[in-house]
Amino acid sequence: MSQALVIVAHGSHLNPDSSAPTHDHADTIRAVGGFDEVQTGFWKEEPSLREVLRTVESDEVFVVPLFVSEGYFTEQVIPRELRLDGWDVSDWDSDGLSADHVTLTATDVDGKRVHYCGPVGTHESMTDVIVRRAETITEDPEVGEGFGLAVVGHGTERNENSAKAIYYHADRIAEMDRFEEVQALFMDEEPEVDDVTDYFESEDVVVVPLFIADGFHTQEDIPEDMGLTDDYRTGYDVPAEVDGHRIWYAGAVGTEGLMADVILERAVEAGADVGDAVERVRERTRRTGTDAGASGAAGD
Repeated sequence: MSQALVIVAHGSHLNPDSSAPTHDHADTIRAVGGFDEVQTGFWKEEPSLREVLRTVESDEVFVVPLFVSEGYFTEQVIPRELRLDGWDVSDWDSDGLSADHVTLTATDVDGKRVHYCGPVGTHESMTDVIVRRAETITEDPEVGEGFGLAVVGHGTERNENSAKAIYYHADRIAEMDRFEEVQALFMDEEPEVDDVTDYFESEDVVVVPLFIADGFHTQEDIPEDMGLTDDYRTGYDVPAEVDGHRIWYAGAVGTEGLMADVILERAVEAGADVGDAVERVRERTRRTGTDAGASGAAGD
């Protein structure tokens, strides 16, 4: 029986680079096989969420949201736009971090089973992607000793799940006992990323935003808020000196090649048979890690 992977993401009418990581991860997964089809769908770009299921021919469709947390988009917008018949968020039986998948049909496509997965941002493998991002930006596969690590989220009182994912991954990284210090920080709630140097004693601090794509927040707000630059348009160094610390700003974690592994893991847990594709993705993204690091210093 044929199977398709559909990666769904927000996209943007204003920032053409917003969808680039989604397309990159789709290309990576196509290259290693595992699915008969790999498609992408967006809220703000084409192909739209409303149309994307009509673009696949396979009988089994695995839909993986490229979003950081459970909330409005994963619980309301995506199921509505895909016309998932009988969708009820309680079927995920989630505490805000544990959504895995539910199998449904879609009302406007016949004969397909749609396996709707939880967002990538709450999957346990995202912890490895954050660490990989730190390795990439420092170009040191052993980075940790002498370094602090900050996991940065947007944070909002309108969605308590937004902060849960940040604390979840920060706690898991701290349990690795790899970095000297690990701290969760936020843009719109305490503790704030503006005061990043107040939370670390380590001279070197890697800052990894848990965002899917680079854009307004990761390329403009956070660098200016941390004091890397007074004006994002003039760029900044990586690392940058701020109040006696060297800040290694990594940019959006979603641009890291290893994200393709998390997408595959979500689909496999929903029942996809991808053979050795997961292992091949890991090999492929490890090999290209140094190149990804060069692009990570996007503010320069």
